[in-house]
Amino acid sequence: MLRDFENVDDVNKQLERVGYNMGMRLIEDYLSRTNSLRCHDMKDTADKIQQAFRMYLNLQPTITNWSATGDEFSLMFDSNPLAEFVELPSDIGNLRYSAILCGCIRGALEMVQLEVQSWFVQDHLKGDLNTEIRVKFIRRLEDAIPAGED
Repeated sequence: MLRDFENVDDVNKQLERVGYNMGMRLIEDYLSRTNSLRCHDMKDTADKIQQAFRMYLNLQPTITNWSATGDEFSLMFDSNPLAEFVELPSDIGNLRYSAILCGCIRGALEMVQLEVQSWFVQDHLKGDLNTEIRVKFIRRLEDAIPAGED
């Protein structure tokens, strides 16, 4: 991707977009395997995200740092499998290599009518001890019927 896009910010957007598309497809597989029902609140959503990481990446993130309003939380990882065999060159230090994970969360939740933002707070690749992904609820999306289909 770095060869295709000259700007690192464009690569970051593309990585997030790849993850978003993956999440849109993974949610169908997740729902069929788990027979999960609709989430009632963000705590339920966080538990299901944690279960999905365990199913697909064999990771057990810790759910922590809840906001006072209960609409924002962090997923803490002791390790990041996407970063195990990766070293970022110093000249592209602002590359968010694991942005795929944030995009995947956003894409999966959007398919079940939840608009969220997700971003990295800490990352092993940046020299942090843990990897932390922050997830913030934005709004519940309304079921939409395509124009012309009543």
